[in-house]
Amino acid sequence: MADIKRRQFLATAGAFASLSALPAMAHSSRTTNAELPPILHMVYFWLKNPTSTEDKQKLIAGLQSLRAIPQVHSLHIGVPANTLKRDVIDNSFDVSELMLFESVEAQDEYQLHPIHKKFVEECSHLWREVVVRDSVSV
Repeated sequence: MADIKRRQFLATAGAFASLSALPAMAHSSRTTNAELPPILHMVYFWLKNPTSTEDKQKLIAGLQSLRAIPQVHSLHIGVPANTLKRDVIDNSFDVSELMLFESVEAQDEYQLHPIHKKFVEECSHLWREVVVRDSVSV
């Protein structure tokens, strides 16, 4: 149970750290939560074959294809950062994505979009685990 709570905390913390990679609007000191799209969709992937560069590249290419979905406001694809080793850092994942959506409805439409369904169909064999965290701004 403690491991699950730790992973949940770390996934959320990691997503907020990823905001630095978003477009310039996220960097402005005058930016408020109200200016950012309200839905953050954070996904962490653990590959079945984590040493396979080919599998990692296939997953990244699949994630890149999701940019074509109109409901996706912003998309950041990443791999674990080589930051200081601390107890609160979980960099055990292989690939991550952070998407922003304008609304819950837009995120729901994304889930049903043919490009998303094709991504899952073509890439799900690559991962052994996926963790999704959706959050709204407060």
